[in-house]
Amino acid sequence: MSDHDNDFIHIAAPDIGTAEEQAVLRVLRSGRLAQGPEVAAFEEEFAAASAVSDAIAVANGTIALQVALHSAGIGPGDEVLIPAFTFAASANAVIAVGAVPVFVDIDDEYMIDLADAAAKLSPATAAVMPVHLYGLMADMDAMAGFASHHGLAIIEDAAQAHLARRDGRVAGGTGIGAFSLYATKNMMTGEGGVVTTNDPAQADRARLFRNHGMMQRYEHLEWGLNLRLTDLQAAIGRAQLTKLPAATEQRRHLAGLLDASLPAWFERPPQPADAYHVFHQYTVRVSAHRDEAISRFRELGVGAEVYYPKALNRQPAFAGAPDDCPQAVAASQQVISLPVHPKVGALGVERIATAAMKVAGEFG
Repeated sequence: MSDHDNDFIHIAAPDIGTAEEQAVLRVLRSGRLAQGPEVAAFEEEFAAASAVSDAIAVANGTIALQVALHSAGIGPGDEVLIPAFTFAASANAVIAVGAVPVFVDIDDEYMIDLADAAAKLSPATAAVMPVHLYGLMADMDAMAGFASHHGLAIIEDAAQAHLARRDGRVAGGTGIGAFSLYATKNMMTGEGGVVTTNDPAQADRARLFRNHGMMQRYEHLEWGLNLRLTDLQAAIGRAQLTKLPAATEQRRHLAGLLDASLPAWFERPPQPADAYHVFHQYTVRVSAHRDEAISRFRELGVGAEVYYPKALNRQPAFAGAPDDCPQAVAASQQVISLPVHPKVGALGVERIATAAMKVAGEFG
């Protein structure tokens, strides 16, 4: 069965409807397409939804991380602790500001292991980057304590964690946060990103950096780049943001159905009692035959994927990094993500569960 068959359950499916179409037409008819009133409105609405004082829209999620690092004062000579099990953007953004990523192993929630992070501190360590992977927010109480004790900035990679919460904290609200609005995220603008902060000075620095160092036209207070979001994208984002709470609840509902229906061979995603998991991905683990299982899922019409198949410290781009993150390596060899977006629906969950029974019967 190919990905183009109508009954194939894709790993992601953006919800694009009348609201998004009308938003784009509104901007096109206004004649103002670059950063303008739609971006300003989107930033205000995203900040409110994320319970932060400031949201700064930028061109994509990787740039959001770069802007967050820059705004926190991270640059050449600094080291940043990041988990080895994440998308390469986390490390690439560190390199983009001239700093050095230091790869840290993960715990059983796929989060940065603070014990290993402590072991990898050096005089150059300036920041720690927790990654809220798959929509589960890291334990930011523990992270805040760690960062405070060691004098580190916190850069939250919240690319997959829109509206995620944990123990009274919200994603992007503890340090300086970075969200992605890529086409497959829980809410999207095609490409786009958002930086969140409760620090007015960081917010001002982020706004300067994304706009050639300007607050007023042709008055360059410091150096910067063109990292702006367009009004077209922001208008889509505003429509998406109104759908996000209900879509998130649907993801959580579908994840609960998957929890209840998958065979025992599939280890369920971690769901700490104090966390509001937003399930960007529903990620299980298997002890063996992972790649064969994925191929079989796809033959059965289920778009299973691997996020991510190689720990960053083993990627050619970061050659020379110590091979000392065994839990990250194990996860990269065992994880399978199954579709959980709202378009899957209850009937889709039944099909996924039926396919999972077959897969477990053949390989488990």
